[in-house]
Amino acid sequence: MADISLRKARTIIRKTLEKGREMDLKPLSVVVLDAGGHVIAFEREDTAAPGRFGIAHGKAHGAVMLGMAGRAQMARAEQQAYFMAAVNGVYGGQVVPVPGGILVRGKKGEVIGAIGVTGDTSENDAEAGLAGISASGLEGEA
Repeated sequence: MADISLRKARTIIRKTLEKGREMDLKPLSVVVLDAGGHVIAFEREDTAAPGRFGIAHGKAHGAVMLGMAGRAQMARAEQQAYFMAAVNGVYGGQVVPVPGGILVRGKKGEVIGAIGVTGDTSENDAEAGLAGISASGLEGEA
């Protein structure tokens, strides 16, 4: 299985933040997790709320732990709220099932990690994150 290097994680973050500025989004926070859910890198733009790490981490954590991107998690939560409530119990309340939790896939389509982006609307967060992943040469699934 491929890994996301620290260098690649920093590229994803840098390009995500650049896309956010290009889109004139509110200040973003971005976390990159490996396939085991461990933090590789995190950045919070100046003036972004200090609690954004928890939200970014929850978006990415849910994606990587479930193998399900944020949009799919949100759809599942809308259809089966009891399931997502149970999942959140299993993971200690650390799952934020909305867009902005993006799976990162390797060359063979395998999940190699996830990113969490927060600060603007969930859909804008996802768009910026997908651009960051793509600019790093990897595939994202929002």
